[in-house]
Amino acid sequence: MKERLELMIDGEAFVALSRDAYDRLVEAAEDAADSAAIARFEQRLAADEEEFVPSAMVDRILAGENLVRVWREHRGLTVSALAEMAGIAQPYLSQIETGKREGTLQTMKKIADALRVKLDDLV
Repeated sequence: MKERLELMIDGEAFVALSRDAYDRLVEAAEDAADSAAIARFEQRLAADEEEFVPSAMVDRILAGENLVRVWREHRGLTVSALAEMAGIAQPYLSQIETGKREGTLQTMKKIADALRVKLDDLV
């Protein structure tokens, strides 16, 4: 059984594939894309640009818990320690974690740097 048919239309080459050949081609392309994504992740992981987080932490984030608190606790820091590392007042950090105040962009950047995460991970 022929898997492909080559055609010339107006001087341009076209190829018609059987459904099975097309499906195998698509699957191979998807596998190659997946392999490339995994390789990029592994490179970022080796360079400490990515990290694994426990599923319990992901569950807390998905449940809507404060992102600063979740990351702070994941890092094993107290509110006082994180506030000191970020160069902000401890009561201000507590208010951010409880939702009583929103941190400014500059403050959130300081917190993100102290937690070693991207700003996007906190906002």
